Amino acid sequence: MLNVLPLHTAADPGAEAERHAYNAAFEELGLSWHWDPHTFARLQGRGRERVRLYLEAEHAHLLRAYEADFLLEAIETARARCQERVERDQPVLAHYAARATDHRQAA
Repeated sequence: MLNVLPLHTAADPGAEAERHAYNAAFEELGLSWHWDPHTFARLQGRGRERVRLYLEAEHAHLLRAYEADFLLEAIETARARCQERVERDQPVLAHYAARATDHRQAA
């Protein structure tokens, strides 16, 4: 179980942009992961450490097939690429925000 440490909230635009970039990276990599604001807030750490905690707690089975550093590098590289796109092209952010809304409504 993950420890709760609410470092970011939906009121923090930087955290929301980062969360959307992670969700876009997960989608780009074919991972069926989705971080809603609550999940994002409860993960301690930042960047690679945040992903490592989530990976170990929620998807440890992947560590039997892949090295943790390989997965972390792939995710962080994709996140950086997605975040760069978001910063350059706001409609991309709107696309993932709309998908996140659809995801929440379907749940």
